[in-house]
Amino acid sequence: MSRIGGVLKWLLGIVALLVVALAVFLATFDWNLLKPTLNERVSDTLGRPFAIQGDLDLRWQRDREAPGWRGWFPHPTLTAEDITLGNAEWGQAPYFVHLDSVAADLRPLALLGKRVSIPAITLGGPSAHLERLADGRANWTFEKLAASDEAEEKKPSAWVLDIGTVGFDQGNVSLDDKVSRAEVKLEVTPLGEPVPYSQILGAAQGAGAEEGQAQAAATQDYAFAWKAEGRYGGQPVSGEGRVGGLLALQDAALPFPLQVDLRAGKTRVAVEGTLTDPLNLGALDLRLRLSGDSLGNLYPLIGVTLPDTGAYSSDGRLRADLQNPDGASFRYEGFNGRIGGSDIRGDLAYVAGEPRPKLSGELTSNQLRFADLAPLIGADSEKSRQARGATRKQPPDKALPVEEFRTDRWRDMDADVRFVGKRIVHDEAMPIQNLNAHVVLADGVLSLQPLSFGLAGGRLETDVRLDGQRTPLAGRVRLKAQSLKLRQLFPTVATMQKSLGELNGDADIQGTGNSVAALLGSANGELRLLMNDGTVSRGLMELAGLNVGNYLVGRLFGDEEVQINCAVVDLGMKNGLAEPRLFVLDTENAVINVTGQVDFKSENMDLDIVPRSKGIRIISLRSPLYVQGTLKNPRPGVHAGPLALRGAGMILLGATVGPVAGLLALVAPSGGQADQCGPLLEQVKRLPRP
Repeated sequence: MSRIGGVLKWLLGIVALLVVALAVFLATFDWNLLKPTLNERVSDTLGRPFAIQGDLDLRWQRDREAPGWRGWFPHPTLTAEDITLGNAEWGQAPYFVHLDSVAADLRPLALLGKRVSIPAITLGGPSAHLERLADGRANWTFEKLAASDEAEEKKPSAWVLDIGTVGFDQGNVSLDDKVSRAEVKLEVTPLGEPVPYSQILGAAQGAGAEEGQAQAAATQDYAFAWKAEGRYGGQPVSGEGRVGGLLALQDAALPFPLQVDLRAGKTRVAVEGTLTDPLNLGALDLRLRLSGDSLGNLYPLIGVTLPDTGAYSSDGRLRADLQNPDGASFRYEGFNGRIGGSDIRGDLAYVAGEPRPKLSGELTSNQLRFADLAPLIGADSEKSRQARGATRKQPPDKALPVEEFRTDRWRDMDADVRFVGKRIVHDEAMPIQNLNAHVVLADGVLSLQPLSFGLAGGRLETDVRLDGQRTPLAGRVRLKAQSLKLRQLFPTVATMQKSLGELNGDADIQGTGNSVAALLGSANGELRLLMNDGTVSRGLMELAGLNVGNYLVGRLFGDEEVQINCAVVDLGMKNGLAEPRLFVLDTENAVINVTGQVDFKSENMDLDIVPRSKGIRIISLRSPLYVQGTLKNPRPGVHAGPLALRGAGMILLGATVGPVAGLLALVAPSGGQADQCGPLLEQVKRLPRP
């Protein structure tokens, strides 16, 4: 027994000696001797120069914060200083990544279970330069490593990498991306004391619902603050916010908190929420607030084609499934906002699928200001255009909008969005009701089918199609006005309240050009309007803001209100030149005929207004009038006597009368009242053609 005990003592002594010898070796070994080999192996594997230029050392130390007996046993910590990973050959920055120091805690016994355990890594002064060329080459892609992975058949590894916390003092990242035109510098710093996610969530949305409280309880705290500055998409950008600790990057089930407050030009994006499975870009659940001068200015930031608008703001919930097999999908749910002075709410969905991304959804506005629609066609004020960043200035002598449609963006995505406007305010006394628009964008072709709304007891139906595939753009507008009640159309005109008359009309116009001015300047088509049983006065013209009309009415009728039995317009357009085939006003005192032309290409006009007195009634002017000049600056005046004699019989001779069958179809007497326009049109129809 004594012999066995002696052997055991010798064995224990030898083991103790070996442990001491190993400890002495590890403590005294110069680990810097391994740097050349280590640098060479890593450089060869990555295809980039790698170098540990400072000390490389292995230290043994106790983890005093570890519970129980574990805190008494030392563990090895590998440290390295001044580490550099070189840039790609084409890169402009001096390096790809640089670290002042690295300290990694190791657990050697875990190797027995084929597990590489690194409970904590501490990075000192990390910095990185990210670069991408216009051809798509990026310095964060290691071509040699990728090639070796493709050459070898990938098999599941029996080894497991287990990384715990990752900490650093302050990190700096610069991005130079030619694809997105981004030049941004990012600085990340530890918060010191973690900030609870629920604190930021509560400050952002007040008392949350049960779902929000449950999410906050399951989400880790904010650990780092960040701030950025630079340019993106050609616009200056700056931002700040907070993110969670890097521990959550290893746990797909642990929501990773995000807070972003980003400004790009005059656009502001504020986000609070979580990212699930951040390493694989799983899903987003964010509260998103947007504001800026125009929705169109979001395109360089998010790549979504939106219309030009006035100043806007919105607040809603953004959910995203970044692993959707049909393409990453985003839903902006239950948002509320304003565009100019109009409210808007609804849901939008965006799927980054093939062959193009698609935006779909339903929007509603309880009260939409008509003026807030003007930026859609560039018809807003010069101040408004400058505020939203319009690139082309409206010429001071032009009335038609010259700002071009951004058809290049139309081909970047498809859309299917329905919009309902319950009340549209153009004039408080004449609200437009129940706007219904279905906007479809498919492969560069934009259509509004239908675009309709209620007006003055009737309805205006419009069908718009703009083909952005063609250069220049090809457009067609078809319009039908049905049963617009005159007393509702002019509710502040007392005499009109006795009228049972209506306004009806239709139009079919098509043209080419990338702006409203260009489309009308090349337009072909026709416009027909018919009104029966109304009144006209200088006061009505002033109410409508028609200064030229005010002048003409005053010249023709003086200051009195005059009954209109029937007003008929049949206008033909060819290559932007509009000429009335029939333009007649049949009043209680006279029959008034309008002839001439309006050139929408040059915006010049030359119209003659010829009155013919009825019976013995005397109107204030027997000589015909004219309107010349431009759409922006019309010049009305009085013609000389000879033209009066020539023009007085035009309506009887039918010199400019065209087919009236289409106009007869517009005759729709209301309230059982005798139609005033039917007899006039039948009379014109029977006139001999010249």
